[in-house]
Amino acid sequence: MHIDHDQVHLGGGPALNGALAGGGGAMASGGEGPAGAPRWQSPPGRPAAGAPAGRALRVGVGGPVGSGKTALVAALCRALAGRIRLAVVTNDIYTTEDADFLRAAGVLDPARIRAVETGCCPHTAIRDDITANLDAVEDLEAELGRLDLVLVESGGDNLTATFSYGLVDRQIFVIDVAGGDKVPRKGGPGVASSDLLVVNKTDLAPMVGADLGVMARDAAAMRGGQAGRPVLFTDLRSEGGAAAVVDWVLAQLPAPVSPAGPV
Repeated sequence: MHIDHDQVHLGGGPALNGALAGGGGAMASGGEGPAGAPRWQSPPGRPAAGAPAGRALRVGVGGPVGSGKTALVAALCRALAGRIRLAVVTNDIYTTEDADFLRAAGVLDPARIRAVETGCCPHTAIRDDITANLDAVEDLEAELGRLDLVLVESGGDNLTATFSYGLVDRQIFVIDVAGGDKVPRKGGPGVASSDLLVVNKTDLAPMVGADLGVMARDAAAMRGGQAGRPVLFTDLRSEGGAAAVVDWVLAQLPAPVSPAGPV
């Protein structure tokens, strides 16, 4: 089931919603990719898979510990639960904490949330041996009937974490401003190859001395300066802070849902 996880996709000009673009406008790509691209940026890899036939779209949400993966999943659930048929699979090493948080927050019917305890490094269960996650996804589909979207949240990992395309159809990678503006240029498969890169906690930039413009420039460079792999900046503590990510997710569905209204 392990399908080309080590071949990456490059590209994507950043959209700085609010923080730099003055109210949500798009910001142009920060130039061409870096010379002598590191090994994990080459070769460009397989094209994005087409829309799945007869099953839910599966979107993986990965990223380092504390970057805001669960907060993003919660925001997506709040925005989408009344509009599409949605379920969530969470991954933790030894607990069900992320699933428990989502249930307690009331963002989704608890029956639509399934927890996987990996018992190992988080990337193992989303990339190397995806059996437990596939079983969880398939169990949800069997119990709930036809779904439009399944979000699979990885346990907190590092910049090397990627999902197997045997498990998900699209990958969102979440980093945050609190680590400083150096994080995008540290690269790694998550930064370079994800279908969507989310730079979270923009509200903390003044407090940690992070330059969002530098982060936008370096993220674009690490993603190869190619179109089609966007970078979105988010503040999930603010109302509507995940709106641009919601719109991106809706646009990935086989029959896209209008961002302006319910199904």
